[in-house]
Amino acid sequence: MGDIVLINITGRDRTGLDACFTCILAKYDVRILDIGQSVIHEHISLGILADIPCADDFSAIFKDMLFEGYTLGLKVDIKPVDPDNYEKWVLAQGKERRIITILGRTVSARQIASVASVCGEHGLNIDYVTRLSGRISLRNPQPRPRASIQFSVSGTPKNIGKMRGQFMEISRNTGVDISFHVDNIYQKNRKLVVFDMDSTLIQSEVIVELAKMAGVGPQVEQITRSAMQGEMDFKESFRQRVALLKGVTQPVLDQILQTLPLTEGAELVTATLKRLGYKLGILSGGFTFVGEYLKDKLGFDYVYANELDMENQVVTGRVTGDIVDGEKKACLLREIAQKENLSIEQTIAVGDGANDLPMISIAGLGVAFNAKPVVREKAANAISSMGLDGLLYLMGIHEREIQQFNPEAKS
Repeated sequence: MGDIVLINITGRDRTGLDACFTCILAKYDVRILDIGQSVIHEHISLGILADIPCADDFSAIFKDMLFEGYTLGLKVDIKPVDPDNYEKWVLAQGKERRIITILGRTVSARQIASVASVCGEHGLNIDYVTRLSGRISLRNPQPRPRASIQFSVSGTPKNIGKMRGQFMEISRNTGVDISFHVDNIYQKNRKLVVFDMDSTLIQSEVIVELAKMAGVGPQVEQITRSAMQGEMDFKESFRQRVALLKGVTQPVLDQILQTLPLTEGAELVTATLKRLGYKLGILSGGFTFVGEYLKDKLGFDYVYANELDMENQVVTGRVTGDIVDGEKKACLLREIAQKENLSIEQTIAVGDGANDLPMISIAGLGVAFNAKPVVREKAANAISSMGLDGLLYLMGIHEREIQQFNPEAKS
């Protein structure tokens, strides 16, 4: 090992800059120990950590790099690095890493500063910051903009529970979602995504809408609310609600399907994931007739829900087969993963209600979407400030990749 130097090059970007400076280093047989680059609004920041094998070459390299920078109108800063500090940096590469994602319609300096301050308070180092969402036009703003900033941080939080609470407080005060999870080998290797249906893929609770049409809306809505908030057993609540639907006819079920309000981003997220090769599933405490409809419309691979018992095209008020509750959803997620030869760490689960917590808690990435308070408090990842397509950002997918598969998609 010779002299270690840190080279920082900043200024207006142009084609061929990397080649110009690395060619200079190549002349002196320099070894690159680390390199990183970012470009923001046509301005580049290039960092090179280099090992100069022959100490006598340092002055010549310094002169050549400064001259090249002057010629190109760039600032070049070269500083020696203490070998002991370098070795400490090498040893630090085994530290825990986490991904922190900020989601919102817009992201402000206040929100980023708040997140960065919490990271610092808990001893986490921010290694890099990336914008995942597309560029924003100020002259022609989009009606439903999406903004996402992702931090990669290293270190072990001093108190992860306290940190989660602080992020939730920032979310409440500033209107953005802040999610964080461990960055590991599964981060880019997840292949199965399962969704709850009612109030997740669609903006309504079908059983409540059916109840309104049957004239028992208030009763069913009250039972549904209690079940979703975890105040009563889901299976018992479901039986009570279905019993109130006795007498509903097939034409009413067909009418419900024609007026289903899809959640914002549902079509974009499912189309993108399918084109990326993911398997998709619906695990719902709702009804199979809705799940099968969405399977055909959005391209799902699996649907598990509850079967309404019918006689002569009339609802009997009973359920056919086992009721899909929270524990059943978790079991089904494991079964599908096993069928697809995936580990549970390679799965993603998204839902809004208390009966979604079991699958959210065991999935590699569990996400509370527009969730009830009891669910959001227990889930490390949440989306409530934008549509379901916010999931793509949580997965680390960049806007340009989304538009590659969906040219019509705009921020």
